[in-house]
Amino acid sequence: MVGNYKVITLCGSTRFKNEFMEAQKRLTLDGNIVISVGLFGHSGDSEVWDGMDEGTLSKTKEMLDDMHKRKIDMADEIFVINVGGYVGDSTKSEIAYALAHGKAVRYLEEV
Repeated sequence: MVGNYKVITLCGSTRFKNEFMEAQKRLTLDGNIVISVGLFGHSGDSEVWDGMDEGTLSKTKEMLDDMHKRKIDMADEIFVINVGGYVGDSTKSEIAYALAHGKAVRYLEEV
């Protein structure tokens, strides 16, 4: 199959690394282009934060949040990894941003 592919950005807590990876594989095999997070700060990539002072940490988190909004800008829709119904504040912000910009929102688990 060659043609137009829907672009989907994954959103959710990075504590759900395995669920992110599974969703990425499944959505890709379903014929979508999938954009995901760049690192899993709450699930194995904690060394990224090691040695950062509070100011640098805050600026880095702010940059990563902004980057994820740009990933949403590139997408047709977002797919929320909401394991056990969990949706944190950052993810709520991303959902609101997506809806405000006319993006469809789908969820891993029914809401």
